[in-house]
Amino acid sequence: MTHYDLVVIGTGSGNTIVNRRFADRKVAIVERGTFGGTCLNVGCIPTKMFAYTADLAYTPSVSSRYGVDEQRLGVDWPAIRDRIFGRIDPIAASGSEYRHHHADNANVTVYDGIGRFTGVKELTVDNKDGTTSVFSADQFVLATGSRPIVPFIPGLEETGYHTSNTIMRLEQLPRRLGIIGSGFVAAEFAHIFSSYGVEVTLIARSELLLRHEDTDIAERFTQLALSRYDVRRDHETIRVSRRENGSILIGMLYPDGADEVEVDELLVAVGRTPNSDLLNLDATGVEVDDQGRVVVDDYQQTNVDGIYALGDVTSPHQLKHVANHEARVVKHNLLNPADRIKADHRFVPHAVFSSPQVAAVGLTEQEARDRGIPYVAGVEKYADIAYGWAMEDTTGFAKILADPKTGQIIGCHILGPQASAVIQPVIQAMSFGLDAYSMARNQYWIHPAMSELIENALLKLKLDPEG
Repeated sequence: MTHYDLVVIGTGSGNTIVNRRFADRKVAIVERGTFGGTCLNVGCIPTKMFAYTADLAYTPSVSSRYGVDEQRLGVDWPAIRDRIFGRIDPIAASGSEYRHHHADNANVTVYDGIGRFTGVKELTVDNKDGTTSVFSADQFVLATGSRPIVPFIPGLEETGYHTSNTIMRLEQLPRRLGIIGSGFVAAEFAHIFSSYGVEVTLIARSELLLRHEDTDIAERFTQLALSRYDVRRDHETIRVSRRENGSILIGMLYPDGADEVEVDELLVAVGRTPNSDLLNLDATGVEVDDQGRVVVDDYQQTNVDGIYALGDVTSPHQLKHVANHEARVVKHNLLNPADRIKADHRFVPHAVFSSPQVAAVGLTEQEARDRGIPYVAGVEKYADIAYGWAMEDTTGFAKILADPKTGQIIGCHILGPQASAVIQPVIQAMSFGLDAYSMARNQYWIHPAMSELIENALLKLKLDPEG
């Protein structure tokens, strides 16, 4: 049996670990799908490229508020799709080519196939060419990511459906799209396809879209979505069927009775599940929690010495920037076993690239209240800053939460234009311990820039001057 010093399973963030510093080690890399993982191929990067084109396509519908005459005469879906994947697919292919054939990887063996543990630190790979490989290693990195959840709905499999893995490769735009889900994936694709002229029906089991956000954010986002899409709230999908004309009929139940809607394509976007179940982890003794996530300590190591895990297979955040951070921690700990470092998950931000954008970091107001954590809140509307006047934004706002005595920021929530970028100074302040009073007053804020949204929210915090 072949034995390796290190085996990395998964080529998303896991692929960033092995570099020239591992040249003296015998390494194997296992990939069951496409090199680059979820983010590059079916996640963050293509979806945000689509979201940007959607922003452009959506502009004509609101341009009259600025006195600009503009029309959306149509979108060239194949051109949009092929521009995006014409850039992404070669990157994935070059990543694979680099690992397979470049001289830098002379010590690396790549296995293209599905790996599963068949003993303690023993992996069996069913290769795509039909062969099987069995090998062992001293150390493993589990970086196998996650996949879309497909709930059981009668008729779904027979009818056919899309997930985020396939919806971006459609041959043509549908006239009507049904989306089952109410989280960030559903919100982003609703914006994308609606902006392209597709009639979108959003089917949500809950009353609020983005219900895990701060309640004020979720309520405002839901209100705006209701004005833009056909949103069926408190609806549970109970059946799906294909009609003789080729359309899809979706049957639903809601508190007042039954409902149905006819669409041309169906996207299932109800969440993601870790790929830990594909690894047969019991065979090597690695523990998983009741959500299927691989359990790790502060050093990203599992309960089995020498087996580390990172990214969606272990993280509740399911974010690329978290996976990248964890990969850096794992790389350091593999190279420096006597001087290991801990992962830092204190201030993990996230963003939703819908319309409007949403961004958040830290505690929501509800979480602070439920935990009995003292806080004050400062809220500033885009409509109350000069750049907000320029954008004619009447719905966006930022909310900052801080400890009333120390002024330390404990949370920030933004809904509005470029929220994902506007929030960054707050993330920096939280990460480096900069208090709200100093942050607001001890630096220049460019006028009249969008960043004044943050400055003014900070100034509205009623901090204890004796604190």
